[in-house]
Amino acid sequence: MAAISRSRRPLALAAAVAVALGAGALAVTSASAAEAPLKDYELTWGIKQSYRSYVTGMAAGSFTPADGATQAADNGAFTFAGGTGTYDSDTHAVRLGFAGSLRIASKLHGFDLTLSDVRFDSGAAEITADVTSGGTTQDDVPLADVTVTRTMTGMETKLTKEAATVLGSASYEGAAGDPLTVVQKTPPTQSPSPTGSPSSSTSPSPTASTSPKPTGSASSTASPSASQTTSPSASASETGAATQGDIADGTLGWGVKQSFRTYVVDGPAKGRITASGGATQASGNGDFTFTEATGTYDTDADTLKAAFKGAVNFKGHEANGSYGLDLTLSGLTVELDGGTGELTADVESLGKTSDDVVLAHLTAGSSDLKAEDDVISLDDVTAELTKAGAQAFGGFYTEGTVLDPVDLSVALSDDAQLPDGDGGSGDGSGTGGSGDSGTTSGTTGGGTTGSTTGGVTGALASTGSDVPTGALGAAAAVTVAAGAGVVLAVRRRRQA
Repeated sequence: MAAISRSRRPLALAAAVAVALGAGALAVTSASAAEAPLKDYELTWGIKQSYRSYVTGMAAGSFTPADGATQAADNGAFTFAGGTGTYDSDTHAVRLGFAGSLRIASKLHGFDLTLSDVRFDSGAAEITADVTSGGTTQDDVPLADVTVTRTMTGMETKLTKEAATVLGSASYEGAAGDPLTVVQKTPPTQSPSPTGSPSSSTSPSPTASTSPKPTGSASSTASPSASQTTSPSASASETGAATQGDIADGTLGWGVKQSFRTYVVDGPAKGRITASGGATQASGNGDFTFTEATGTYDTDADTLKAAFKGAVNFKGHEANGSYGLDLTLSGLTVELDGGTGELTADVESLGKTSDDVVLAHLTAGSSDLKAEDDVISLDDVTAELTKAGAQAFGGFYTEGTVLDPVDLSVALSDDAQLPDGDGGSGDGSGTGGSGDSGTTSGTTGGGTTGSTTGGVTGALASTGSDVPTGALGAAAAVTVAAGAGVVLAVRRRRQA
């Protein structure tokens, strides 16, 4: 198991919290009584909803609470009871430890860990737990930073670097966790205010004016705004192309998601990416280009539908000749109407084929489709994961996750020159950047392919993505993205 170092944060926020106690529990009559005992508290936290979906979904695993811990119905949040600890009347800091343990295990994906001795410290604004995996226990591992509030209910959490190690994916570092609630199970009838005077509050109540905002609190990743996108070319066709008709050719540039590519090649998957059937990949584990577009366009109605040739395969987590991750996307199609639309692809998972899965909602920088030199080009089209797309990726990318942007160029005539000199149909050869990486190229669907192994360093991007891969020392054994044995057929789709 990888060693986890606990980073102790200074108690800069300690003065923020004053806790509601039972009648007579806080009898501070001298300096020696600055810390008063607390009992009968509960902590409720779900870690992260998408992680729970992954464990019980694609990983075919389970959560097993014990020793007083419980889980809400329908794979809900976890509650640790029997909380005891202290309230410091000088710093107003609450420190509580909770009974119960939570085992998280998947035989299919090869992880088994247990969280116990869960603790909450309002002064340090953090949740910690002991983590046991592979027969070794690391004590007081910081799992999340907490934005402490007056009521201490529904508090925002942000997963730590150590939590990312525990959950098996660097993409979790800095990601928003589930909300945290810490309450007393049996509300007292009377409690002191932060200044020690009687109060009728029955729940932890930091003073509103001093409610802390922990450094690095959880934040959402906004999708690119219209001002951040590049509008389609505004000039009209100089060759007098018809305002509607069939697409002669075209390319689609899309990286799926940068953090996922990094995970497959340089992360625990220790795998490779292979483009085939007319698709290519840029060097350095870059984006993919799908070619030979067919379809229709109408610049008066601002509509376009284009299907592209090529497939891309993500493969990793090899064990005894089998792969825990084997995912291919093919038959990509873009449909736009007034600047918005959908990106679809064919998906085959565990032997089951699903055609035309809507993977992403698309939003272009302009609602107008305009041609220049018989080419319609759209750059940096925002792509957000759909509910169906989230399901296609095993439920551990959440709906609304921002994917890599889409670049689209289609030729309206046989003589039109696509950007970067790509006129006419592609030859289907991959340029996936195997280069000096030392890995072998693969073949998917009969095409010449290229693989990438890396050259990309750094943690996975924290953009709402979360590709859970197991637990503390077992990350390399875990299947991600589309589950074990997923192979997607390469199929060219043409518009009727």
